Amino acid sequence: MKQLIDDEGEVRELTEEDLAKFKPAAEVLPASLMAKLNRGGRPVSDNPKVSTTVRFDAEVINAFRATGKGWQTRMNNALKEWLATHPQ
Repeated sequence: MKQLIDDEGEVRELTEEDLAKFKPAAEVLPASLMAKLNRGGRPVSDNPKVSTTVRFDAEVINAFRATGKGWQTRMNNALKEWLATHPQ
């Protein structure tokens, strides 16, 4: 069988013959690694967000949107600051 890496460390292009010898990852990787790979999506958060619908004045939304990408996070942080100064 032809080597995959040459003397200079370059990987050659795979052939149909090479690909035919491939096995599914589940057959060659440990189950513990497969469990991590198959989770998909975002990592589980220690403090997950809650989806809701809230109505704000257009001027409030426009002001936060004008700050650019990440405006929803900044809005969330502003509300957290307000909560910290206004005990329940």
